[in-house]
Amino acid sequence: MARPRPLTAFLAALLLGDLVVLSVVRLGPVPRLGPFLDPVRGVWAVAADAVPGRSARVVMPGLARAAEVLVDDRGVPHIFAATEDDAYRVMGYVVARDRLFQLELQARAGAGTLTELVGTDALESDRGVRESGLAWGAERKLAGMDTASHGFRAIAAYAAGVNAYIEQAGHRLPLEYHLLGRRPARWDPVNTLYLFSRMGQTLASGDPAVGRLAAAALVGTEAADAIAPRDNPIQEPIQPNGRAPRYALRQLPPPGPPARDLAALAALVEAVAGPPSPVGAGDAVGSNNWAVGPGRTRDGHALLAGDPHLELTLPSIWYEVHLVVPGRLDVAGVSLPGSPGVVIGFNRDLAWTFTNTGGDVLDLYRETVDDSVAPTRYRVDGEWRALVLREEVYRNRAGRVLATDTVRYTHRGPMRRREGEWMSRRWTVLEPSAETDLFLRGAQTRTAEEWLAVMAGYVAPTQNGLVADRTGTIAIRSAGAYPVRPGDGRGDLVRDGSTSASDWVGMLPVGRYPYARNPAQGFLVSANQQPVDPLDEPAYLGADWIAPWRALRINALLRAEPGMTVDRMRAIQTDPGSARADAFVPFFLAAVPQGADDTLARAARLLAEWDRTYRPDDRRAVLFELAMDELERRAWDELFTEGQGRPVRRFRPEESTLLELLNDPGSRWWDDRRTFEVVEGRDAVVAASLREGYRRALSRYGDPDGDGWRWGVARPARIDHLLRIPALGAAPVPVQGGPSTIAPNGGRGTHGPSWRMVVELGEEVRGWATYPGGQSGNPASPHYQDRIPQWSRGELDPVLFPRTPAELPPERVRSRLVFSPGGA
Repeated sequence: MARPRPLTAFLAALLLGDLVVLSVVRLGPVPRLGPFLDPVRGVWAVAADAVPGRSARVVMPGLARAAEVLVDDRGVPHIFAATEDDAYRVMGYVVARDRLFQLELQARAGAGTLTELVGTDALESDRGVRESGLAWGAERKLAGMDTASHGFRAIAAYAAGVNAYIEQAGHRLPLEYHLLGRRPARWDPVNTLYLFSRMGQTLASGDPAVGRLAAAALVGTEAADAIAPRDNPIQEPIQPNGRAPRYALRQLPPPGPPARDLAALAALVEAVAGPPSPVGAGDAVGSNNWAVGPGRTRDGHALLAGDPHLELTLPSIWYEVHLVVPGRLDVAGVSLPGSPGVVIGFNRDLAWTFTNTGGDVLDLYRETVDDSVAPTRYRVDGEWRALVLREEVYRNRAGRVLATDTVRYTHRGPMRRREGEWMSRRWTVLEPSAETDLFLRGAQTRTAEEWLAVMAGYVAPTQNGLVADRTGTIAIRSAGAYPVRPGDGRGDLVRDGSTSASDWVGMLPVGRYPYARNPAQGFLVSANQQPVDPLDEPAYLGADWIAPWRALRINALLRAEPGMTVDRMRAIQTDPGSARADAFVPFFLAAVPQGADDTLARAARLLAEWDRTYRPDDRRAVLFELAMDELERRAWDELFTEGQGRPVRRFRPEESTLLELLNDPGSRWWDDRRTFEVVEGRDAVVAASLREGYRRALSRYGDPDGDGWRWGVARPARIDHLLRIPALGAAPVPVQGGPSTIAPNGGRGTHGPSWRMVVELGEEVRGWATYPGGQSGNPASPHYQDRIPQWSRGELDPVLFPRTPAELPPERVRSRLVFSPGGA
């Protein structure tokens, strides 16, 4: 396992050439190492602010009254201020002190200005961001904010704090600025909104129309509708239905002739909205949360667990903080670096967390324009309307113009030209909203009902907001703006932009959002599954939902535990069991006939030895994963096309659909279209998949009883530095969990649990938490990656939650910052 490096080891890694990765990511030539060793301006100076015990007095312009920050031995700042504006101003300074480069990188990623920081190779990325309207949407939101509002005052104060640090930092800048030969840009309040736009792109950018059309172009619309269904055939919904799990497995219609008239449209939609269902991603980009009511806990207090799954990076996506303003605010948890306040956390009365809902909140429209190359108008209801033209200028690190684009906007949103046609999108991420304000106000509520009332105005990305309070109430709501479409209401279609009859007719009322409060079962669970059983709520919220394997496992464990404890909640977060493996392994074993050849028989014996858990020392999970990969490839061979001399998968059905297929042994989908003389059935394909998976496992990992087959060796997590510099990353990191387990680890291991939190809502609220990284963005700091070993083991730290500075144990204090008003 990767361990925190002392400064000497870090410098050795630099000198041994780890920085050559810069030529791989093409951020420019490798710089000379001499400047990094300069004791005033080099890496020694970069490391200086990270030394434990360093304290300071800071004169802060704009501060109303003195403020104090105590940094504990976990690197967490406890900020004590007299006003909320002061608290957020100090927070901006402290976060910049620890994460300055990350702040700028993430804001530029959402603004589409990465070229100004890292160079010309980010040009296509920046163009994609601006074509999507992310910067435009953020700037519209800022222009629409009331400057006297809570949210605006907070982001303005935060920006002032970041800038105060930049002005006082001098040459003590993060290492990455030295590598890139850059200085930090001033922080603007709009940067916070760029950050939220980028999160919206991560969590709400999919359009189910992409996969459905890609499938239809290959196997016809009837088959495509079945393998890319509106509703998942396995129902374990977020809003309890009283009959879960409910299996509604269907017999899939056979693949039909390609809908050739849709092939061009499928290519166009994919070019505009991005490819469907990336192979190997699984559900590693997702989240879990659950709450248990006091009637099902050992000590009679509500318990809440939060576990968002995102990209694993150094520094982390999250920054832990505690904010105290007497009589107004006392909240602990994690923020997004670049945003004031706490996104996921707890106060003295309640706790809350989120998972991504995955609702369909993006629609595409084929537009009719007056010029196929450079249109200025588009046609709606027989009349021409003027397009809004926005010039986008891209500059390099020296400020020279690299390129200039014109992005066109209809009344729906940004318009793109692909495959010779123009298509616009309407997307809730670009709609007017006030997420920052809602998060800040939510942190001040006292009851679950108050918190839900505040979050009723939440827009995007749609999130399952789970809350529990000290009275014992637990509640969840799938919050966000859900578009109401005309006609059949489906959002997985491409609509005709030439008529206003295609436009959204409003948003679903909050009263129809998936919701539950103190259910009879005594607990609530969300894990990115379809939020409500369609038998209970027919409104269209999305389509092609992920298979609910994590939800099935969490619900099963909670049903079996009538006296839940904090320790058990923590253990469930890294439970290695797999509802997915329980569903599929029996089909592999049953497909092996009596008298099978030695290779297949041995593969079956090895798989039968597996207890269907993903522990680091397990030696059989790799066989199952390779067999599953083969099974999906063979079962859905109709969904491959030839591309650049190799098969390319155009669409990947969810595994719940594969389970439907496995329950139909005679389906025509099992026949391999490449073998004209033989008609394959289910068991032949499943057995062949197991055999080939075993062959691949031997080739890749060696002897089945050797260390190469150990899950922690074969499929570790990897936590990369933001610039992909190997010396500054952590890999390999053995973890417990695999594809679609509660702690998912799939693909390259670069995504997974980004923050784990358990809160007990007793007389005194107590929290335990960790994340895969550390508080500091400085690679020479002891808090750069100090939490990774703990995270890897599934352990949580008690969160210090003092009411006053005097309540923080002196032996736990590592540094103290005193902020005084003054300056320009």
